[in-house]
Amino acid sequence: MKPNFIEFKKQRDLGEIISDTFAFLRAEFKPFFSTFFKIVGPFLAVMIVALVAYLYFIGNSFNFLIQTDNEAAGFATIFVVVIAYLASVITVYTMSQSTVLHYIKSYTQGQGTTDFNTIRKEVYGSFGSFIGLGIMVGLSVMIGLMVCILPGVYLYVPLALSFSIMVFDKMGASDSYSYSFKLVKDEWWISFATIFVIGIILYIAALAFSLPTVIYQWAKMGILSGEVDAENVFEITTDPVYILFNIIGTVAQFLLNLISIISLALIYFNLNEKKNFTGTFEQIENLGKSVEE
Repeated sequence: MKPNFIEFKKQRDLGEIISDTFAFLRAEFKPFFSTFFKIVGPFLAVMIVALVAYLYFIGNSFNFLIQTDNEAAGFATIFVVVIAYLASVITVYTMSQSTVLHYIKSYTQGQGTTDFNTIRKEVYGSFGSFIGLGIMVGLSVMIGLMVCILPGVYLYVPLALSFSIMVFDKMGASDSYSYSFKLVKDEWWISFATIFVIGIILYIAALAFSLPTVIYQWAKMGILSGEVDAENVFEITTDPVYILFNIIGTVAQFLLNLISIISLALIYFNLNEKKNFTGTFEQIENLGKSVEE
């Protein structure tokens, strides 16, 4: 066992979940991000290219359609760009969530050491299951929010943990979906409070990264000077500096999302330990083996 090993399989309160999230990142910074970018990096690069194309074509769509002789072809181009961007975002977020959870799985099984080949194999092998569960979770929360905001919030808390259940309990998408409600039963409020506090922290951090983009946009459009330039309003998204700030902000928010995934994994282990005592039984079993040896 590594000297700075973070034990995931134990009960934690809100403060410990937050502190151990950052303790894990500090202890595993180099191997974690090395593994992460080796697996997700190529998909992230595609997403950045798709983002640039999206900003350029959507921001300049009016001029683009005028300059295009075939209007139908112009709309088709914009449609393809939008679909490509959405597909790249979904792929990157799916791959990132799977990579983080499988890294933690390898980390806990290896008592602080990880196996890159196993992580990569499991990430690619579970891609379809993650997409399927993501669709189920997304539709459920969306419908809940449309019916009334409160049902959507209620559904989000257990369903956010369903991805951890699928990885650590080795369940299918549908079983993970249904078991998440059993796991959160009688622990909904503390789980909600933990997710809410972590969400506020990450939201504030995300605002800090998006602020330069907003300030530059306002300055470019003349809002700060009080003289709005109508031409710049339509051309701002094709500005190279604006695009660069957008890329930086998007990547920063994407990386901040990793903190949320780690926190949700810790919430899962906390609830699982309260209900099933998995980590406690493993420690007793390992203690018995060490005594026999």
